[in-house]
Amino acid sequence: MKKVYELDFRGRKLIVETGELAKQASGAVLVRYGDTVILSTVVVSKTANVLSDFFPLMVLYQEKLYSVGKIPGGFIKREGRPTDSATLAARMIDRPMRPMFPSDFKNEVQIVNTVLSVDPDNSPEMAAMFGSSLATSISKIPFDGPIAGVKVGRVNGEFIINPTVEQSELSDIDLTVAGTMDAINMVEAGSKEVSEEDMLDALMFGHEAIKELCKFQKEIIDDCGTEKMEYEVLPISDELRDEVSAYCSKRLDEALRIKDKLTKYSTIDALEEEVVNKYQEENSSLDEEELTKLITKVKLVFGEIEYELFRSIVVKEKMRADGRTMTEIRPISTDIDLLPRTHGSALFTRGETQSLSVTTLGALGEHQILDGLDLETEKRFMLHYNFPQFSVGETGRYGSPGRREIGHGALGERALLQVIPSEEEFPYTIRVVSEILESNGSSSQASICAGCMSLMAAGVPIKAPVAGIAMGLITYGDEYQVLTDIQGMEDHLGDMDFKVAGTRNGICALQMDIKIKGITKEILREALAQAKVARMEILDKIEAQIKEPRREVSKYAPKTCSFMIDPLKIKDVIGKGGEMITKIILEASGVKAVNDVNAVKVDLEDDGRVVIYHTDKDIIEKTANMIKDIVRTPEEGKIYSAKVVKIIDSGCFVEIWPGCEGMVHISELARERVEKVTDVVKEGDEIIVKCQGYDKKGRLNFSRKEAIK
Repeated sequence: MKKVYELDFRGRKLIVETGELAKQASGAVLVRYGDTVILSTVVVSKTANVLSDFFPLMVLYQEKLYSVGKIPGGFIKREGRPTDSATLAARMIDRPMRPMFPSDFKNEVQIVNTVLSVDPDNSPEMAAMFGSSLATSISKIPFDGPIAGVKVGRVNGEFIINPTVEQSELSDIDLTVAGTMDAINMVEAGSKEVSEEDMLDALMFGHEAIKELCKFQKEIIDDCGTEKMEYEVLPISDELRDEVSAYCSKRLDEALRIKDKLTKYSTIDALEEEVVNKYQEENSSLDEEELTKLITKVKLVFGEIEYELFRSIVVKEKMRADGRTMTEIRPISTDIDLLPRTHGSALFTRGETQSLSVTTLGALGEHQILDGLDLETEKRFMLHYNFPQFSVGETGRYGSPGRREIGHGALGERALLQVIPSEEEFPYTIRVVSEILESNGSSSQASICAGCMSLMAAGVPIKAPVAGIAMGLITYGDEYQVLTDIQGMEDHLGDMDFKVAGTRNGICALQMDIKIKGITKEILREALAQAKVARMEILDKIEAQIKEPRREVSKYAPKTCSFMIDPLKIKDVIGKGGEMITKIILEASGVKAVNDVNAVKVDLEDDGRVVIYHTDKDIIEKTANMIKDIVRTPEEGKIYSAKVVKIIDSGCFVEIWPGCEGMVHISELARERVEKVTDVVKEGDEIIVKCQGYDKKGRLNFSRKEAIK
């Protein structure tokens, strides 16, 4: 039976419908937020793989281009692989939901959000997060929710929940925050150098709105929720826990204190293998299924012991795995100009994490075209993050970027975008690629630091250097410890990964994921304060290597020249079928094809802006002069030197400069009567003419007779 629930959420209607659509799913809701409509469904598998060491949760965010009245581009007119924005939306929903499932729940869960209609002023991502939580909460799936998320903007000092497109353009904060009734558990933000205190206020403002959405969900859950399912678990006896602990705790404690990452990990792996072999040998009489279950239990217990020992060392003993203090950053080294033929390159190494970042400059026409649901259709600044398996000393899959690589690239891009010059200031498409060469935590923040240096080395006039740092949290009972510059194990066994990037003036980007169900305002405040101190230290290192952007771009990068022309003249520059612009490119560059690597590039904007790119300034100047000649308007009554380019019975056509032609009527060729045009001029002759202006049909006319008086 269909049920409808309605909430007036901050002046906008939020309507939930259940019981009519997708009734065979474990849970399904239709969420209407303004004209945005999302169908959120969840399905749980009937069986569980209790031997698995991870929870198989899949969250999908399916963009349907019909939702914004578009037909997909390309030859195959249907949606294909997810766009980056769809991938990021799915990750954003997954991150606050995952910690809310029981740790021993191993049934596969699939949450699918189908975007049916999009009103850009009413966030489909936030509606999908709301729907995902609610569909799961009313189903039989065990879930300690609900959770919800909102976007927070700030215009003229006033915070706004879920800002409209117009408000977002004016906002200096672009914050997405998610959480429960009690605490925040996910943050994603970009901001224009906002202070830590202002960002904390924005987070708390967002949490107040989240509480309203969670309360609304609880009302719906109480009305139509179903009883939670029983699920299969792998029981572990206290006797087995005590046995494994007695055998390996002391040596595991010693292994956790080894400073070198690879040595530490190999020692722990060897100890685990020893424990596993011991139980396999002692229980070889068991059948294969029972032995597999026993070994899985042993591995789980070993993991529990490692988890507890690690936390005790950090929180109780105030010791970190590599011997640092709680606020100490790993040793940093920097370098620039490693790659001679690239436009800008930089290396940033922090401990055992290393990023090689390369900046490439291109014409504005080389921007990325976005075929998605957003109003934005192109972007001129991109940061791409690559994480090869050799960076952690392993073999593995190589192929198209996964969710993690897309997410880390988006975070770095958001941080550096805040300081990228405008198109008018620097008319280039800019691409930064971060190659992670070594990783032991915080590789996304190393990408920001290396990317910033490579931009400055490439001569991109960024507003200020940007640095990033990852903060961690370890809880143990009622105590906790905030860590600066976390490494891999502190991320893996810890409770929080809180990335903060910014300039000396303020925060440019935030990202927070936690494994517990929420953190307090006090922890957030402490983490932000520690991150600021660390950021200043890293900026000192960056500025010691390269203090400011270079004055000029690399000799291998395209130089640029821009100027304005009358927009109505653009068609003259292009010419019929692109004939004129092709002629200009070939003649100015001295090449035979416009796609030649040595050909000059010309961007013509609708507002009349012309941008020319080439590594040779002389070719740029020649191209600019040819275009200016075409758009130059002859002055009526002025005398010009002209070349006869075509003879017809009624007169001849002359060119006073390339691209500017007009007609001299036979009656205007000489003071005496002319029988044949060729009696006076021939094709190729140089003559002087006087401009007579344009006739009623818009044609340009000249007179030789008036010029030779």
